[in-house]
Amino acid sequence: MPTITAATVTDLRFPTSSSLDGSDAMNGDADYSAAYVHLQTDEPGLAGYGFTFTIGRGNDLCVAAAEQRVLPLIGRDVDDVVTDLGGTYRMLQSDSQLRWLGPEKGVIHLALAAVMNAVWDLAARRARKPLWRLLVDMTPEELVDAADLTYLSDALTRDEAIEMLEHLAPTRAARVEELRATGYPCYTTSAGWLGYSDDKLRRLLHEAMDQGYRHVKLKVGADLEDDLRRLAIAREVIGWDVTLMIDANQVWDVPQAIEWVTQLAPFRPLWIEEPTSPDDALGHAAIRRAVAPIGVASGEHGMNRVLFKQMFQAGALDYCQLDSARLGSVNEILAVYLLAKKFDVPVCPHAGGVGLCELVQHLSIFDYVAVSGTLEDRVTEFVDHLHEHFVDPCVVLDGAYRLPAAPGYSAQIHVASLADYAFPDGTYWTRASAEVSVA
Repeated sequence: MPTITAATVTDLRFPTSSSLDGSDAMNGDADYSAAYVHLQTDEPGLAGYGFTFTIGRGNDLCVAAAEQRVLPLIGRDVDDVVTDLGGTYRMLQSDSQLRWLGPEKGVIHLALAAVMNAVWDLAARRARKPLWRLLVDMTPEELVDAADLTYLSDALTRDEAIEMLEHLAPTRAARVEELRATGYPCYTTSAGWLGYSDDKLRRLLHEAMDQGYRHVKLKVGADLEDDLRRLAIAREVIGWDVTLMIDANQVWDVPQAIEWVTQLAPFRPLWIEEPTSPDDALGHAAIRRAVAPIGVASGEHGMNRVLFKQMFQAGALDYCQLDSARLGSVNEILAVYLLAKKFDVPVCPHAGGVGLCELVQHLSIFDYVAVSGTLEDRVTEFVDHLHEHFVDPCVVLDGAYRLPAAPGYSAQIHVASLADYAFPDGTYWTRASAEVSVA
């Protein structure tokens, strides 16, 4: 039987700040980065790949934490690890000394996401299935066994979760075939980064329309006059039949958010995303009441399933934007999907970062097929950056993710990309350091 023999964690950084890709009101100089985990086994061709996402400095902290997180897997039988994914998650999560550094938040939880993402990738590769198919083929009981339902029983019980999944299980195959034909709808943020010039904004919006997108998102929140001008450009280009969303990236206090969104309301945004602190459930609820019918969306910085439970209980969200590399991998994501189903809140995952599109396509497909059973009010983010570095990049056509076919979680990065962008010794970074030294 194959054994996990070693694990490497790479500090991988891409210089996206040089083109202002990823720029918003909170984050002006993002270098899209990943703490990238490679689980090695003694079976030729069998490995697992996963990562968590950061935006530059501090990525080394996630790397160091992931190196600690992964240690209990070394020497373990692969089949023992991947046939009890809930047990593997709980084993890693139960390390009391590491939990003290969180618990279940911050760098230590990001590291858990990176390691467990690699474990789920390994499980899907071992089964010779793409991750979405691995999940779709699991029984309701198996899915709930894998989900982290701790601290949730006041909002969702195990029996309720199984019942929800059982209701849709007989019709899963029909929805898979539907997605084969149509894909899963997505929106683009690639035109709307805050650092882009008006001319670039206008050009990229035209390109998005030509590519078939019916949903676009713009960053807001740094300057009201700039926001008014940029949203006017957007509506000029996309018209009023295309859905427009706006994202403030946490920069406002609650009263300021209400006032600012009121000023932007004439442009009819579908939602305001992250209008205030991502931990402020009651603040989100107050904003939601005040700015309706504009919806409130949040979750990319949702630190764990308990925060999402409180958001749902408080009536704080119109759209749930869970993140595939911040929550504790698929185990915790399953719990949030089930909570969202219970509270009837559509999940529209965040994907603005290196590799996040590759991951969330699997999650959204699974949600439609096995949990929600509907595409109403659901659209998943897409950003057209850095996909060329992935062995199995996502495919988007006519504004929709196409079903991945290769085994795994689509997380493997090309060896050449690792050699170029590993920090600080990759060829790109050594060259950049030398140029700075000469200057």
